Amino acid sequence: MGWPAAWLCAAAAIGGLWAGDGEAAKLAPYYPTPQTIVGRMLQLGGLKAGEKVFDLGSGDGRIVILAAEKFHAQAVGIEIDADLCRQSLARIAKLGIEKSAHIVHGDLLTQNYGSADLVTVYLLPDSINGKVQPLLDRQLKKGARVVAHDFEFRAWTAEKVENIADDGEGRSHTLYLYRK
Repeated sequence: MGWPAAWLCAAAAIGGLWAGDGEAAKLAPYYPTPQTIVGRMLQLGGLKAGEKVFDLGSGDGRIVILAAEKFHAQAVGIEIDADLCRQSLARIAKLGIEKSAHIVHGDLLTQNYGSADLVTVYLLPDSINGKVQPLLDRQLKKGARVVAHDFEFRAWTAEKVENIADDGEGRSHTLYLYRK
């Protein structure tokens, strides 16, 4: 994926190769996950070196970057916002981790997650339960894990729930681990 993904994201932002941000529905507003929670999500998901992780609605790429840098995983973020896509790709390039960290500019509901070992999600409840859960039910392979931040998948039973009283910024969080 490497440079072709970067080129596609840049071309999309400049030339409009993808549907504009207004045409594909945003499933949540951009609200960055605190860095302390990013690490906890990947730990809870049991991410191992060489595994493939997808971050749905990757924002500024912080989950993708940490997964590639610290966990030595193949990390892919899906982001619909062109500016956030560019920002993520710039950070990935600056860190020199293009071989293991990728950002796809596009609608997360049109991607294939069949190769995922882990999927991370921080989306609104209606988006998770009405749109994302049915997609993941169809696509995820047996044993794949999903970590949801703050909002649970109502049709699934969590294998583990982790409550974090303070993220270091005075906010509490709940993480849910699911396994297919």
